Amino acid sequence: MDFATGLTYTLFCLLLTATLGFNSSLLTTLSLVAISLMQTAPLMMRRSKPWLATLIITLGHLLQLAFAGLVLPSQLSVPIMVYTMAVYGKRWQSFTTLGFGWIGALLATFSMFNSANSSYGFFSFDMMVSFVGLALVVTVSWTFGDLARNRRLTMKALQDHAARLENERIIERDLAAADERNHIAREMHDIVAHSLSVIITQADGARYAAVKDPSIAIDTLKTVSDTGRASLREMRRLLGVLRKDEEVANRPLPTLANIPDLVQNAETAGLDVRFGFEGSPRKELPAGAELTAYRSVQEALTNVVKHAGPNTTASVQLSWISRGLEISIEDNGRGAGSLTFDGQGYGLQGMSERVALYDGTCSASPRTGGGFTVSVFIPYSED
Repeated sequence: MDFATGLTYTLFCLLLTATLGFNSSLLTTLSLVAISLMQTAPLMMRRSKPWLATLIITLGHLLQLAFAGLVLPSQLSVPIMVYTMAVYGKRWQSFTTLGFGWIGALLATFSMFNSANSSYGFFSFDMMVSFVGLALVVTVSWTFGDLARNRRLTMKALQDHAARLENERIIERDLAAADERNHIAREMHDIVAHSLSVIITQADGARYAAVKDPSIAIDTLKTVSDTGRASLREMRRLLGVLRKDEEVANRPLPTLANIPDLVQNAETAGLDVRFGFEGSPRKELPAGAELTAYRSVQEALTNVVKHAGPNTTASVQLSWISRGLEISIEDNGRGAGSLTFDGQGYGLQGMSERVALYDGTCSASPRTGGGFTVSVFIPYSED
């Protein structure tokens, strides 16, 4: 755009300048054409190289002073370049161009009024009016350019701010997605690991029992079927949350009241479990905290079934104290020696992460004399 408009303006000025110098000598005409070219051609690069264009145009106007009182149509490039430098030039270049414009207005005034055929004094009133008029043109051009510059910088700042907000939104979305992936991984581990452990244990028992007593195998397979259905319901609930299905997503999550059912399922799987309950709650735990307690007991019993071995006795103790809920799961099996944290230990790791969300503590360690113990503490959420 700058090249096209600058080229058009240059050709127009060259034609008018050549017409003005038609009655002059060839040298004078060529000189005027050259000066006009210097004053207009740089406009074709006024935004790509504004400072270089300003210097060339300034030089062209200085050379024009040799022709006292001469006015060329190419002098319109002065307010154009003053405006351009105010918008796109560096700050010091903008003010320098403004100074060039004022000095040029003064020199142009002297050139017009102090020519050889002029009877004006050194600095008359008419000269002052001329200087003020030319300087005002320069100043107004620079002012409009400076306003455009401030608007451009403001728009750029707003665009940068919008870009930063967009980047922050993307980062927050990625963090939320990562957190949700961890949450889903914990839920999947709790559902799948517990249910499959029970199903595998019962299936193995049914296979051996079927040799001697087929009726035992039938009861055992019923337990496998019930456990599979319960796991399927949990999976559907979890997938329903991912699909934003309100009817499925709003189904109640497991709470402390469901822990006895969890213990009963473990007993059905062949584990001897004693369940104890002490104290009374001073206030209710949040729904998420109760789900965390449920998942902690589920994970601990799953580890007992997987790692403790046969003829194992376990105990689940829930104790309400003044500061919150204490949960203890102990067993006398061989799990302390055989626990290898399959799958990078996501079970115990997930349990610790869940409990930490509610400012609780979680520890898992071998017992003195054999067995394993898991201790969980979930404090009240004090206002």
